[in-house]
This record gives sequence, C-alpha cells and structure tokens, in this order.
Amino acid sequence: FDGIRQKVSAEKLADAGILSKESLDKLAKGVVSVGELSQREDIKKYLQGKSSIAGLLIKPTNQKMSIYEAMKKKLLSPGTALVLLEAQAASGFIIDPVRNARLSVNEAVREGVIGPELHNKMLSAERAVTGYKDPYTGDKISLFQAMMKELIVREHGIRLLEAQIATGGIIDPVNSHRLPVEAAYKRGYFDEEMNQVLSDPTDDTKGFFDPNTQENLTYLQLMERCVTDPDTGLCLLPLTDQ
Repeated sequence: FDGIRQKVSAEKLADAGILSKESLDKLAKGVVSVGELSQREDIKKYLQGKSSIAGLLIKPTNQKMSIYEAMKKKLLSPGTALVLLEAQAASGFIIDPVRNARLSVNEAVREGVIGPELHNKMLSAERAVTGYKDPYTGDKISLFQAMMKELIVREHGIRLLEAQIATGGIIDPVNSHRLPVEAAYKRGYFDEEMNQVLSDPTDDTKGFFDPNTQENLTYLQLMERCVTDPDTGLCLLPLTDQ
C-alpha cells in the first residue's frame, strides 16, 4: 500500500486496526487487490489522509492562490501564513493549489512554492511526518513523543498534532501512515490527557487565525470555513481581498 512517504505492508495496517482480518484474508487469497482496498474511504483516510488547508480562494474573483504567494502579496500576515504552511508540512506535504501538486519541503523550495527563508522552519514541521530523532537513543520518534521529551515547544506541538488529527489521524513516522486514536494510544503516540486538551479547545489551543474575521480558531474550525475546490478536491480558505 502507498503510505504517506513510503510503502506500508498489509500486515502493518492490520496491526494498526486499519485493515480487518477479513480484508487481510481476502487480499491473501487474491479476492481483492491492494488497489481496490486503497480506494476504500475507511482505509484511504489512514493511508493518505484528507487535504489540509491547501491554499486560498480570493474573493470576489475566485482566484486560487498558494499560502506563500498570499503572504508575498500581503494578503496574509507572515505569522498566519507560517502556521498554515507548518500545518501542511506536518500533515504530509506542502501543497501547490494552483497546479494541484503535493510536495515534500525540499521539492517545494526547489520549485518555488515556498521561499528559501522558510526552508528550515518547514523541515522542522515536516519531522512530524518523517519522525524526530531521539537524542539519547537515536530512535525515530513521533511528534507527541518529541513533545513529551521537550524536543519541541508544547504550543507548537499542539498545533501540529491538531492539524494531523483534522486531516485524518496522527501520523506514525516509522510506518508512514495515519493511526486510529486507539492504535495511537497503544503505540505511545498520543494519550488521553492530550486528547482531552484537543477535544476541548481553549484559547491556548486555538493556534490558528481566520484572516476574514480576525478570530483565533482551532485547525478544525478553520477547515470548516474552507470550501472544496471542485477541480481538485483541495480544501481552500476563502479570503476577501480588502
């Protein structure tokens, strides 16, 4: 199966509770193909996830624009643009909504979708997908584990975790796919307390900003204000050009 950045075996998906035993048997017998299973919504959402907030839809002209370009044109403040781009990187890819391309951070810089001045910040956010390195053991650890070990600031980590959950689930950096909450608990990639923090948003956890209304929101709330681009299925935030 195609995971976020690498292939994932059917066994690993079954371990995480994403593939049922029944599907695994059917796959082994050749009754269903990997391709067919990959297209099933309940499996697809853990393999690839849903679109993060991919870009902006400028009103009233309905022009699609990437977040970085909107920042360059002063339609978004650098702070607002940065957290939206970090959320993209932490949930899998930097997105170019105009060309409908999903890129790794290095590719995005190379192709000019984001500027070189953001390169290091974005690489750091991308580790939420590819894994952080535990300084003591050298092991690859997840975003939540890196927060627990204080390798990243709590507020920052909360924003990135929230973006992962809003786009389909917490990412397992070792196996390169998303996890149902139960499996994330089991693997130590999430816990009850953090789940509580995220499901009961206070001002501390509203790390995102709606440029239209000047409100602080959670990522999920901001996503709910987005529209789906009919051509690409990407999630775009409408922005009225003042």
